[in-house]
Amino acid sequence: MSDLTPQVRRRRTFAIISHPDAGKTTLTEKLLLFSGAIQIAGSVKARKASRHATSDWMEIEKQRGISVASSVMQMEYRDCVINLLDTPGHQDFSEDTYRVLTAVDAALMVIDAANGVEPQTRRLLQVCRARNTPILTFVNKMDREVQEPLALMDEIERELGMSVVPFTWPVGMGKRFHGVMDLRAQQMRVFSPGEDRKGADDEIIDGVNNPIYAERFGAEYEHARHDIDLVQTAAPSFDEAQFLGGHQTPMFFGSAINNFGVREVLDALVDLAPPPGPRLAIQREVQPDEAKFSGVVFKIQANMDPAHRDRIAFVRVASGHFERGMRLKVVRSGKELRPNSVVSFLSQRRELLDEAFAGDIIGIPNHGVLQLGDTLTEGESLQFTGLPFFAPEMFRSVEVADPLRSKQLKSGLTQLGEEGAIQVFRPVAGSLLLLGAVGQLQFEVVAHRLEHEYGVKARIQPSRFQVARWVTCDPEDGGAAELKRFIDGNSHRVAYDAVDAPTVLVEYAPELRAIEANWPKIKFHALREHAGLVFQKHLDT
Repeated sequence: MSDLTPQVRRRRTFAIISHPDAGKTTLTEKLLLFSGAIQIAGSVKARKASRHATSDWMEIEKQRGISVASSVMQMEYRDCVINLLDTPGHQDFSEDTYRVLTAVDAALMVIDAANGVEPQTRRLLQVCRARNTPILTFVNKMDREVQEPLALMDEIERELGMSVVPFTWPVGMGKRFHGVMDLRAQQMRVFSPGEDRKGADDEIIDGVNNPIYAERFGAEYEHARHDIDLVQTAAPSFDEAQFLGGHQTPMFFGSAINNFGVREVLDALVDLAPPPGPRLAIQREVQPDEAKFSGVVFKIQANMDPAHRDRIAFVRVASGHFERGMRLKVVRSGKELRPNSVVSFLSQRRELLDEAFAGDIIGIPNHGVLQLGDTLTEGESLQFTGLPFFAPEMFRSVEVADPLRSKQLKSGLTQLGEEGAIQVFRPVAGSLLLLGAVGQLQFEVVAHRLEHEYGVKARIQPSRFQVARWVTCDPEDGGAAELKRFIDGNSHRVAYDAVDAPTVLVEYAPELRAIEANWPKIKFHALREHAGLVFQKHLDT
């Protein structure tokens, strides 16, 4: 056992994922409340509300009541250090969510009990399943008229291809929601509404067959009792190996807005979610309790503090013991960093950090030295893999309304491109910058942030391009020389992205197929990893 093993075993690093409006950000708030990290939860309400979720810090998020950036929060609960990553639910920001999911060891899936499994949930689950990420499920909004619990359980199993093990079970719903039965502890927590209560004074009734239930809760209890008998007979028992492999999910019921059922989820995260495990680099497998520090940049956020024009690189610690002021090597560039103002997060609140261990998320302020996907070490040349960039599906040209603000436009787009919030392309021929995105809302957010964070009013116009593919060429096929020949011959439709990766842009898919046929030695990629342009897969159009 390493000296670092006890610290590693204390860590739990997980992301909260869901379809928009399932209550994910509200649940995030309540987990912070129950851990003691905050004293009052800012309700996620209409845009004129005076309080906003602690995890929603960007101005546009406060206006729209949605999350469009991932937030990171660290808290302590039951002698565990919990790193919680709240992700955007909106599908237009799925790239940010995919990258966040590379930095966690487990996920908490929030299901709206009225709507069941929704499209974005399905998409995010595919990413988790591809990485064998363990998943816990919280069925939210039981204080409303919702689907039957058995129907929800069946839908999750059918739609997501996972077996479900109920750890709690609801008694009633909507106005007749009486509470949840804890099937592990064999007791019932009686529901009482209220946003600011923390559950310490909740009424607890022992036993699952206590005669008092029928007296107090009547038909709702009888219905729940029948369901519980059924699931305890038919549902599989909890299997830790199946859970850790992402094939089985424990299920909890509650109402996040009323702080109900949250404590059971928090306890389950501590009891069930795995501590940090080994992480794969191109060179070797890195163990979390190794003596030497290593970490990977999975997110960059500009202007968390608009007054300081800062850029924070979010680093997932993969191994070792981080200490403030230590010498770190940026493997991609070979540059050395000695970060002295490293921070931990409670969303937009930051605290100076003296040390961190595997599983922790640290923030390193920098001015363009660090990029998405960068590996930091104490000297070893390692490159962690798996950070995805997807070819954009929508394109816009962008120019500044006031030519005197051109420098600010370029600076703003450079920083926003480094975040990965939008992809910025510089055409080989032509002066107008191009923006690429997965969804329309990304363009709206960029226009808003350019104006409010950089003082630039930008004209964002439709572009004729519809398809993008990164291009590479293997050394045995001519390598750099063949790639240069391709770029020179297609300069009217080639652009460079934020890391100078050449990209071909076309109007229609058949046009791309024709180019592929004419240039058989060139490879065309719909997905790339940042790692020195290591492409994860070659996707044919």
